[in-house]
Amino acid sequence: MATSEVLPPTLGASSEPPPIFDGTPKLYIAYICPYAQRAWIARNYKGLQDKVKLVAIELNDRPAWYKEKVYPENKVPALEYNNEIKGESLDLVKFFSDNFEGPSLYPDDPAKKTFADELLSFSDSFIKTMFGTLRSEGMSDAAVAGFDALENYLSKFEDGPFFLGQFSAVDIAFIPFIERFQTFFNEFKNYDITQGRPKLAHWIEEVNKIDAYKVTKRDPKEHVESFMKKFQAAAKP
Repeated sequence: MATSEVLPPTLGASSEPPPIFDGTPKLYIAYICPYAQRAWIARNYKGLQDKVKLVAIELNDRPAWYKEKVYPENKVPALEYNNEIKGESLDLVKFFSDNFEGPSLYPDDPAKKTFADELLSFSDSFIKTMFGTLRSEGMSDAAVAGFDALENYLSKFEDGPFFLGQFSAVDIAFIPFIERFQTFFNEFKNYDITQGRPKLAHWIEEVNKIDAYKVTKRDPKEHVESFMKKFQAAAKP
């Protein structure tokens, strides 16, 4: 599903743009961004390394041409495809699943479809709760409840270790953030998100075996450094 590839250098304000709208599909990402990581994982899982080129953007030094010529919203991820630009991470996961050959990231089973919709909807509030807790004092009850909810969700289907049994868009929606939260909560709250949650711990282990995800992972120190910069910037009057 995933093959090795040489990752491109990050492009900043002084970097020349790649050929734009030249017919080559391009996925614009930032290596440190969890939302971009979602689309990147989906692209890898579908085996599109030779068909969809990666273009890495430096979020703290964004090139002007990216907003002016590529994506006016100036966010990542963005997909350049058929002379159009598509954005929003979960929309891109769905687009990759539906429009390219390779394993589907969405279930056919009606019960799993309904559950997938529930979990994808839950992901937004879950992420907001966790970042809110990380920026506040102490460990919130809401954060504990959020991690407990994941443990319970992982008990729904027994035909595999993932949220829907088999690896899917739901796992892709959560893993970039769990990758960070596992580090952040340990670093800043002295809290192990897998303690007393064996299914969550096993899920993390199993996702880490998937090449499409493994190649997108970053050093935990990078995540901590990035979070601290954002936290300090937000704290400035």
